[in-house]
Amino acid sequence: MNRSSFAATLGALGIGALLLTGCTAQARTPGPSNASPSPTQTPSVTPASDPVLQAELGASDNLSYFDFVNTAVLEQNPAATGRNFVDALVAAGFTKADMEVTLDQTSVGLAADSVQWAVRFTGECLIGQTGPASGGYHSQVAAMLGTGTCLVGATRPIDW
Repeated sequence: MNRSSFAATLGALGIGALLLTGCTAQARTPGPSNASPSPTQTPSVTPASDPVLQAELGASDNLSYFDFVNTAVLEQNPAATGRNFVDALVAAGFTKADMEVTLDQTSVGLAADSVQWAVRFTGECLIGQTGPASGGYHSQVAAMLGTGTCLVGATRPIDW
């Protein structure tokens, strides 16, 4: 680089630095002498935490956790079977002996229009349902039936 282009480059850099300094100085110019600059406050966002099993509470208090587990199953596998839900709920801390699940297939071997599963929990039932006939995933808390179970009709043994 020759001396004149070096000087031109330096001059351009100097003007740029001067302009930036002027902008910075202007931005820092305080207002009246009795005003103090206020710090910029960034709103703190606390991320919503995932629900957890609260075994000491009732079924209604644990419905959001039940839903959290079940929707995670469906996100991983939209065609999840009853066993997938039971296994996930057991892994999430629910008791397998307190669960019921309907059949995944009809008596002629077709996929069931919907699958239901339930957990008996503190004298009530957490019930989930999904399938093409049910319009997606649904859940509810319901009273146990007089039989001491949650689901009406045939259920399959949970023997795995």
